[in-house]
Amino acid sequence: MALLLGGCTKQLNQVPQSTASQQAIFGSVQGLQLYANSFYDQTLPSMDNIYKTDANMSDFGATNSCPTYLQQGAYSSRNATGWSWGPLRNINYFIQGLATSPVDSADKANFMGLARFFRAYFYFGMVQRYGDVPWINKPLDPSDSALYGARSPRNLVMDSVVADLQFACGHLSLQTDPTSSQITKWVAYGFLSRVCLFEGTFEKYLDTMYHLGNAQAYLQLAVTSAKAVMDSSGFALYNGAGTATSYRQLFISNTPIAKEVMLAEVASQSLAVLNDANWFYTSSTYGNRFSFIRTFINTYLNIDGTPFTNISGHDTLPFLKETQNRDLRLSQTIRTPGYTRTLNGATVPAPPVFSYTYTGYQPIKWCLDDEYYDNGANNTNSICLMRYAEILLNYAEAKEELNPGSLTATDWTNTVGALRARAGITGGLTTLPTTVDPYMQAHYYSDITDPVLMEIRRERGIELALEGFRFYDLVRWGHAGLLTGGWNGFYVPALNQPMDLNGDGIPDVYFYQGTPPSNQVSTITYINVAPTANGVVNPQILANGTSGELHWLDNVPRSWSSYQTLYPIPYSELLLNPNLVQNPGWQ
Repeated sequence: MALLLGGCTKQLNQVPQSTASQQAIFGSVQGLQLYANSFYDQTLPSMDNIYKTDANMSDFGATNSCPTYLQQGAYSSRNATGWSWGPLRNINYFIQGLATSPVDSADKANFMGLARFFRAYFYFGMVQRYGDVPWINKPLDPSDSALYGARSPRNLVMDSVVADLQFACGHLSLQTDPTSSQITKWVAYGFLSRVCLFEGTFEKYLDTMYHLGNAQAYLQLAVTSAKAVMDSSGFALYNGAGTATSYRQLFISNTPIAKEVMLAEVASQSLAVLNDANWFYTSSTYGNRFSFIRTFINTYLNIDGTPFTNISGHDTLPFLKETQNRDLRLSQTIRTPGYTRTLNGATVPAPPVFSYTYTGYQPIKWCLDDEYYDNGANNTNSICLMRYAEILLNYAEAKEELNPGSLTATDWTNTVGALRARAGITGGLTTLPTTVDPYMQAHYYSDITDPVLMEIRRERGIELALEGFRFYDLVRWGHAGLLTGGWNGFYVPALNQPMDLNGDGIPDVYFYQGTPPSNQVSTITYINVAPTANGVVNPQILANGTSGELHWLDNVPRSWSSYQTLYPIPYSELLLNPNLVQNPGWQ
């Protein structure tokens, strides 16, 4: 705000530069813009948040320990967090002051749309986490009784979120942004489709718990909002680098690929705005050593569009073979044979590293291919917050959920088919699936008998992996129990045999039990998979004892109860305001 008040002068009656007066903020478009910029930092996820969210808790990956939230009795209202309302006061203060601003009515409407977008964004996150929350649409003073009021019903809050977003869609003046860093009209429509898909499916599949009753209305609005982006925004799937690399370029590019990336946290070396994705996904000590599990890797189709799990003997294929002739997003998401990195200026093979991975499926989706970036927050790649690919999936899912069987072959071609075509898949791109994949039904969604919907869910899991959607996708589908599943890795045919993971003729890992071999090779990682080690249960074993899939942390139980769909309100907040009342199950 000091920028608004000019440079220093000798005028003794000048407003101090540390003071943001209402005139300085609301008296000009420049003041409004500078103030509104604060919403981005306060409300949107941080650069590091997106690629760590799924890694911290999802069903498709193993980590160095079981999340506290999934340990029986380990998480409670006493260690709960997230009940933070500072950003909302900032937004409401702006909305209140804007009502009397002397700026042009069109500018005023634009900034009102921007503020209401961010209020909706804030409230959607709070509803996802807590369900009923207080609806507050004005800045509160310390003496305001609303500070100690009860929570508002979820339906009321979500209706208000939708109203805010619809206002934003109708009044935001910015329609294109080559930097992908600002809220545009189409970002508002895209976010409206995200919100309504979540709430529509949440109310559909969890109706017996919450009795909300508005599923159809939300799903219809999700369809129309996503379709508005598809028909009029000008966004499209990026395929400029070919099927082998285009998907991954979206996540390692320094400058957001604006053709597809609708909103991003933009990196800048000159401004020291960097992320630590490499450090997080390569360090054995800094991050949580997230790696995908085999149950999820099996969902990637063959390149011809058929299920991988239809292959006879697929469950005993070694890593080198199971990663061949698959959906090309697999090789752009994890280290597979042929993946290389730069080390001191030289290109070197880079198979999965077992000083990091527990399963063999080590992520590369957000990682730059130079080891220079591996130690610290050095990454220069920008981080996507919204992609056109998500909008296509929102449309397909919402339409099929709204009216099963209503997704047409043209719809399929333009959504799931288009995503699979970008991934190099050759079959099933223009025709609707007619049979439910038994693997998906057995391992994921036993209640889904609609083959189209099953494939949409498969596609969403693969396309949006590690982009922060998975936990709440499972919640809204009523399948968060999948979070308690086991963590399995690739198939090991036998003990005491060096395994070459990338086919370059150089062994990479060696599994043994008990005493390690005496003649160890420096380039090989040696892993003890004995059931016990030094009298302690070994967390890493083979499924069949001396062969089979790798298993990690089978000895640590995980639990999920339906009440965990909502987080508890922190205990300290209930002491301050008993009218809030704790969420059921957390008392």
